[in-house]
Amino acid sequence: MPVDTMKLISGMDKLSSVPVVYAELDEAIRNMRVSSSHISAIISKDTGLTARLLRIVNSAFYSFPRKIDTISRAVIIVGTQQLRDLALATSIISSFKDIPEDHVTVESFWKHSIACGIAARCIAGYFKEPNIERYFVAGILHDIGRIILITKAPEAAEQIFQASARSGKPLFVEERELLGYDHASIGGELIRLWQLPRCYEEIIGFHHQPKQADLFKLETSVIHVADAIAHAMGLGNSGETGVPPIYEEAWTATGLSIDLLPYIMDTVEKQYHDSVNGFIFN
Repeated sequence: MPVDTMKLISGMDKLSSVPVVYAELDEAIRNMRVSSSHISAIISKDTGLTARLLRIVNSAFYSFPRKIDTISRAVIIVGTQQLRDLALATSIISSFKDIPEDHVTVESFWKHSIACGIAARCIAGYFKEPNIERYFVAGILHDIGRIILITKAPEAAEQIFQASARSGKPLFVEERELLGYDHASIGGELIRLWQLPRCYEEIIGFHHQPKQADLFKLETSVIHVADAIAHAMGLGNSGETGVPPIYEEAWTATGLSIDLLPYIMDTVEKQYHDSVNGFIFN
C-alpha cells in the first residue's frame, strides 16, 4: 500500500536539535557574528556535540599536526562554515540511533553514509571547492530517507527488501515500483521540512537520478558517484546488496578520470576508520 511522503516525515521537524544548532550557527554566520568566541559559545551549549567535534577535528579526517583542544581553536583552524556543516552532520547522526535492524543496522548505515561523505569530500577537493564539508554533509544525508521509510513504514520497507531479494533490482528501483517514489525523494522532503539549504534538498532528492537535478547537477553527480564508490569498497551498508549503477552523464559531469579512482579510494580508506570513531562512537 503506497504511503504518502508527508505522512512519513510528519513530526520529523521536532527531532531533538538537529536543525536548531545548525540554524543558530548559520544565522550567526549570515549576520556576520562570526567571532570564534561567539561560534564556540553556540556549540558549547551542547557538551556532546562539543566532544564529537573535537574528536573529529583531531582525527585522520583532518590530520592536523597538533592537537586542537578547544572549540574556539577549531573554529579558527577549520573555519566557521566548515564547523557549522560538521555540527549538522554529527548532530543528525546522533539523533538517528534507533531503527529496526532486520535488514540494516544503524551502525552499518552510518558507516556507509560516512564513507560516501568522505568520497564526495575527496572528489570536491579535486575541484578545489572552497567548502568541501558541504559535500561531506550531503554524503552523510543522502540515504536518510531510508531510515524514515524503515522506521515509519516498516511493512512497506519489508516488502521492498523482499522484492529486491527476488528480483535482484536495487532497493530504490523497487521503492519506486511499490510506492511511486524512492528513499531519495523522502530525504529531499525532510531536508525541505528542516529548511536546510536548497542544495541539500536537490542533491539528496536526486542522488539516484542526477540528470533530474536543476541548480546543483554537479554536486548531485558527485554524491551519485561517491555513493557507488562507498558501496564498491564495502564500507558499511545502507541496505543495498549490490553496487548502484553510475550513470554515464553523472560521471561525465564530475570530470573525473578512471585514473583518479585509486587515489580517491585510498584517501577514503585512510580517513574512514578514524572518522567513524569520531562521528558514531561517542
